[in-house]
Amino acid sequence: MKKLLIILICVPLMGLGQGWEKIITGVSGSGKSVQQTVDGGYIVCSTHDSHSYLIKTDGNGDSLWTKSYAFHDEKFFSVEQTTDGGYIVCGYTNPANADPNVYLMKTDGSGDTLWTKVYPGINGERGYSVQQTTDGGYIVCGTVTDLDLNNILNYGNQDVYLIKIDDNGLEQWSQTFGGIFHEYGESVQQTIDGGFIVIGTHHFFDTLSFMNNEFTYLIKTNGNGIEQWNYLFGDTMLIGNDYLTISNGESVQQTVDGGYIICGTSAELDMYSGNIIGDVFLVKTDGNGIEQWRENYGGMNNDLGKSVQQTNDGGYIITGNTESYGSGDYDVYLIKTDGNGLEQWTKTFGGTNNDIGRDVQQTVDGGYIICGETNPANADPNVYLIKTDGNGNATSIFNIPTPSSNRELEKVVDVLGRDINPEKNKPFIEIYNDGTVEKKIIIE
Repeated sequence: MKKLLIILICVPLMGLGQGWEKIITGVSGSGKSVQQTVDGGYIVCSTHDSHSYLIKTDGNGDSLWTKSYAFHDEKFFSVEQTTDGGYIVCGYTNPANADPNVYLMKTDGSGDTLWTKVYPGINGERGYSVQQTTDGGYIVCGTVTDLDLNNILNYGNQDVYLIKIDDNGLEQWSQTFGGIFHEYGESVQQTIDGGFIVIGTHHFFDTLSFMNNEFTYLIKTNGNGIEQWNYLFGDTMLIGNDYLTISNGESVQQTVDGGYIICGTSAELDMYSGNIIGDVFLVKTDGNGIEQWRENYGGMNNDLGKSVQQTNDGGYIITGNTESYGSGDYDVYLIKTDGNGLEQWTKTFGGTNNDIGRDVQQTVDGGYIICGETNPANADPNVYLIKTDGNGNATSIFNIPTPSSNRELEKVVDVLGRDINPEKNKPFIEIYNDGTVEKKIIIE
């Protein structure tokens, strides 16, 4: 009986979907990308000045190792665990007195470098997103700069840049997308048909109003990077007698119905102050890029959308930062919606400093992991890592119901939510049809 009592007392400390907040000290930097790893921990990439870092944590956010990389003054923006248990990281080199180039690094599971590659262009390229593809290679999205002599404003033209790379880091092909003005590529994902979906921003300078418009830019390609279609999205506002659109695309994911979910920021004119303010912007399209619905989220000040993912219940989780809510100048902003984009709940995280959320992912326990940065006054930024439960709580609230007398066992899982058969001396969780759970261990 004493053994059973000890187990029950430990349930709140070891329950599913618990939350915590961690500020990674010892290294300065902004957390750019996070992913849950197969061991239940997390991998984070961050960048600060001339150094970039990979940070591996356990499931509680405690650091297992941190590796610093400064081969080419590179900046990291995206990390993903690869099928061999290692990691692929993309960004760009940032050498003094030279143009940047797309940079890719492959490591083993301990963060030790296996190879690095630089992909030079003409006037400067930057990588912002990487994903391992089904053939074992990689797809990278970013921005390429060239000189457009037809540009009426006489500045360097930037285009969306897509590079396909084999498993050894060798370039297989590259494609650019855009017009005579600026286009930026932010995120890429391989689609179920073997092609790619890309999100970014398209700039258009209106020569009549002399206003610089920005549109969320969605591009679909085939498996060779050949464009199949593209669409522009954004909310238009009336400024005097002229129309203006400011909308930036940051994140895209293919949804289970074959369509796409897009997140970013869209500006609107505040009727009370007369100021232009940003709202978190969410657009759902069908598989052909046709808009099905759009929603904006935020308050009376600037609110920015950075990352979106479809959740297991068919809804969406969004992170970014908010100036409208919370206790600081900016706070991390977490929004949960249903499948139609209707807001279910929102949470903010942070203190009196500027706190920014940049990436979010649903975890195997049904909670969420967010990475970003916190900016203390008169100090360098630090990586900010937040784990929440399924309701967005970083401080867990436990409701232990009274078990029903006629309940039935539905499944047995381990602490990561994976189906298992109970073994001696290993904790397991029984889930019942009345919603109750019990954590047990068979002690031999």
